[in-house]
Amino acid sequence: MRLSILAGMLVVASAGSVLAQEDAAFRKWCLPCHDAGPDAKIKLGPPLNGIDGRKAGTYNGYNYSDAMKNSGITWGEAVFKEYISNPMQKVVGTRMAFAGVRDEAERDALWNYRKQFDADGKKK
Repeated sequence: MRLSILAGMLVVASAGSVLAQEDAAFRKWCLPCHDAGPDAKIKLGPPLNGIDGRKAGTYNGYNYSDAMKNSGITWGEAVFKEYISNPMQKVVGTRMAFAGVRDEAERDALWNYRKQFDADGKKK
């Protein structure tokens, strides 16, 4: 009985730790320019709610570069991780002046953090 309680506590603690790592990665890499969640607003970049399956350069109200609008990208996990590793190389001419996230674990955390929000910023 004690072992099952301890195991359950460890699962909850590790899930909380993963969520904290994802939140920390978002705050470190994205939050200076992007927002996410129910109250997300346009900052230097568009909100990152509901991008999975959305065509790049289409967030209503944000003024994208022609390079991003014409990139042909539809956001998904693989293309997001490739893009965020070096945005200026993936979309030459983008206004996103960002060197990129080199660490694979941080790219994973970023994808996992932002995929939890639907287009309205509600958690799925």
